[in-house]
Amino acid sequence: MKIALGIFVLIVAGTLAILLGTSSHTALKITPKVEFIGTSTPVSVRLENSHGIRHFLASVEQNGVSYPMFESREPAHRFFFWHKMRGPWLVELTAGKDRAPALREGDARLVVEVQSNDFRGATDRIAADVKVITQRPRLTTDGAQHYINQGGAELVTFTVSGYWTEAGVKAGPYKARSFPLPGKPQDQRFSLFPYPWDLPAGTVPVVFASNPANPEVTATFWTKVFPKKFRSRDLVLDDAFLNKVTNEIDPDGKGDLLTRFLRINGEMRRQNNKALSDLRFKTQERFLWSGPFLRLLGTSESNFADVRTYIYQGRKVDRQVHLGFDLAGLSHMPVVAANDGQVIYAAPLGIYGNCVVVDHGYGLQTIYGHMSQIDVKPGDMVKKGQSMGKSGSTGLAGGDHVHFSMQVDGVQVNPIEWWDAHWIHDRILSKIGQ
Repeated sequence: MKIALGIFVLIVAGTLAILLGTSSHTALKITPKVEFIGTSTPVSVRLENSHGIRHFLASVEQNGVSYPMFESREPAHRFFFWHKMRGPWLVELTAGKDRAPALREGDARLVVEVQSNDFRGATDRIAADVKVITQRPRLTTDGAQHYINQGGAELVTFTVSGYWTEAGVKAGPYKARSFPLPGKPQDQRFSLFPYPWDLPAGTVPVVFASNPANPEVTATFWTKVFPKKFRSRDLVLDDAFLNKVTNEIDPDGKGDLLTRFLRINGEMRRQNNKALSDLRFKTQERFLWSGPFLRLLGTSESNFADVRTYIYQGRKVDRQVHLGFDLAGLSHMPVVAANDGQVIYAAPLGIYGNCVVVDHGYGLQTIYGHMSQIDVKPGDMVKKGQSMGKSGSTGLAGGDHVHFSMQVDGVQVNPIEWWDAHWIHDRILSKIGQ
């Protein structure tokens, strides 16, 4: 009997040891990271425990009080958990003042605590410091009339109050920043925004403001959009041109001439335009320019937003949009700054060849491409009419000319407006008291 009892005790002790040994902890991660909680903020928690969990509790702690946000329970599996093999999973919940009205603005702590669904039932915990922000931004827009050309630009002023971290103008998928009105407090702002050429003319731009913890707020303002019809052109490609541009731009490219050209004309074009767009972050928050922008000398061979169909050996092989003016005159003619500003780029750039970009402040920039010679460097201040180099045929150019374009907060727009002193006064300067 004693032997049998001893064996039984050993079996029980061994079983308990195995159950304890095979029990596990839960790996927890709040993803993405949560730093702010508003009225109803989504929270996603990643859990990893092959045995599952029997209790999940998320709460927000503030001033010594714990406010439950989400809780779930599962039936306990103390002895038959070992056969479970669950992969990682997510628990989605919301946290904020909607679930705990007593929460106040200020510091708090988001806490997630879980208990493993196995013999040991180990408790694991993760916590993150957060700020509770329940104030949504408030917007008041100007009462001015805004006449907008498709493919052009416009300026709106507005006042934002409450707690906000970002404010500007949205038009379809495009978003433009805002800046404080010169000489005014931070809450009195303006946005010089583009209305892109490919945006449907029925798209209504709105002023927006947001903070990390609450839904974005928007406000309308008076607008009238004038649709524009952009030109379509056929461009015939020959082997001489393909040889020139592919060997200059992508000398180590793979594939036949046409394949290499199409990669340059499509994929590289998108990369180069993104590089130009990203230069908006190098703008100065002050007006560097004055008066109308100069139209560079030369005959216009291509206009803004020309839709180009490329034809090779009698068949259509590609379609792209040309976002600027190609201006041709004398060979190696001077390329001058269209207005006062600061050089922020001066180097080769793919399809644009030797390229110069000048910042004029508040996200307004001019672009000069295909140059044969660059005589300025990043950081140089230039004056309107100052020579910055010479025209050429570098990049995706078939002959000597300069590619001229303008961008507003990273979106290329029609330069024609900026050549017109009356448009600049009526649409830009009069709205900001300049």
